[in-house]
Parts: sequence; C-alpha cells; structure tokens
Amino acid sequence: MNWWGKLIGSGLGFMMGGPLGAVMGAALGHQFDKGTHYLEQDIPTGNTQRTQAAFFTASFSVMGHLAKIDGQVSKSEIKLAEQVMNQMQLSPEQRTAAINLFNEGKQANFPLDDVLQQFRKECHRRTNLLQMFLEILISTALADGHIDTEEEPLLIHIGQQIGFDTSTIQQLMQMVGAQKQYVNQPTRAHATLDDAYSVLGVDRNSSDNDLKKAYRRLMSQHHPDKLVAKGLPEEMIKLATEKTQEIKAAYDQIKHSRKML
Repeated sequence: MNWWGKLIGSGLGFMMGGPLGAVMGAALGHQFDKGTHYLEQDIPTGNTQRTQAAFFTASFSVMGHLAKIDGQVSKSEIKLAEQVMNQMQLSPEQRTAAINLFNEGKQANFPLDDVLQQFRKECHRRTNLLQMFLEILISTALADGHIDTEEEPLLIHIGQQIGFDTSTIQQLMQMVGAQKQYVNQPTRAHATLDDAYSVLGVDRNSSDNDLKKAYRRLMSQHHPDKLVAKGLPEEMIKLATEKTQEIKAAYDQIKHSRKML
C-alpha cells in the first residue's frame, strides 16, 4: 500500500499527529488533534511512507502560505500550483486534498513554524529531501518571474527553519532562478553559456574538475530514485526527473563549449 492508501486507509494522519496531522486532517475534512501522538511506534519518524505524507502535506500548505504573503495569490502562482499537480498526475481525491492544503496555508492562523519544525523532524536529517522541498517553494515564488520583497525574507525564514544557512538559501534562489530561465528559453540554442553555468552554480572560471564535481553533486541531490527512497512522494518523481534533465543539458552545453571529453 502506498503512502496515500495508508493515509486514507489506516489514519496515517493520526499516527503522524502534530500540526502536519492537523493540517492534513483539515484538508481531508477530519479532525486530527494537534497533540495526537499515539501509534507512532507503529509508523516511526523516518518511515518512507510517513515522510511522503509529510512532504505532500507541507509542500502544498506552505506553498499556499507563500503565495498569500504579498497580500494576494497571483494567477501565476495558482498556475504553478496546478502545474505541479498536473505533473504529479494526482488522482481526483489527491488533487482535492492538494487544493485544500493550499487553501489551508493561506489562512491567517496557519502555524508555519510548527509545520516546518515537524516537517524537518519527519525528514529525519535527509538534507536532499529538505532541499527539494525548498526548491519547490522557490519555484512558487518565481512563478511570476521574480521573487517579491515580501517573499525573499519568508523563503530565508523557511530555509532556516528546516536547517539551511542564509548563504545556502540565497545560492539556491539564484540556481533555481537560473534553471527556470534556462528551461523557459524558446529553444535550447537560445540558452547562453552564462545561463548554463548559473544552472550548475559555478562560473566560467571554474576548472573542469570543479565543474564535474558540481554536476555530479547536483545530479546526486536530485536523483529521482534516491529522493523517492528517502521520502519524496512517488507522484513527484517527474519534478525531480525534469531537474536532472535541465542539469544535464546545461552540463552538456558547457562540455561542448570547452571541448571536454
């Protein structure tokens, strides 16, 4: 039984408890007590299915909170959320839950810090999974082409709450922005070398060895099978796959320009 089946069939939200269980319960029309912790021994923190449920819950609810921070949810942000749902090929029930989670995050009393602290715990020190979560949120902020003045400090706060330092968060914002610009080029031929270097988080002066290290690190961080094994919902595998495709395309472009073997 996958994470969604277990969530619906055996009350994983109750087993997870805490603010994430409460938010998911509200999205599903259930009343999960924020203090509920019974049965956690049956599905302990770090269990893949439990982590997948936590990732799904945190992603869409915090996405809604981020989208509302500047006072209104833009059409671009709604479109991006729908795009993520379409890429995940959600069932009708999952799509309804995702929309409800997005709306829960828009509420004035959404417990952001409590949700983030529990989510970090549920990920059980799986840094690559936490980074993927943050990259999805950065993409949300970039849906309208730029990160607003209200969004940047919130993204930094979110990143810090799940264990990243400010410089790493800012670097991720630059890289995700470069990746979105790279993928939005009319054709790959229009993507400049500067775009490609930015996708990999390096510059033109980087040695071939440093370039290879950056490429391998990024490919490892976004490897779909590794992320799913660590707790990325199977439905989000396409997001990770597209990330690796963009990273590889940028690397191939740089290799070609340098005539690297």
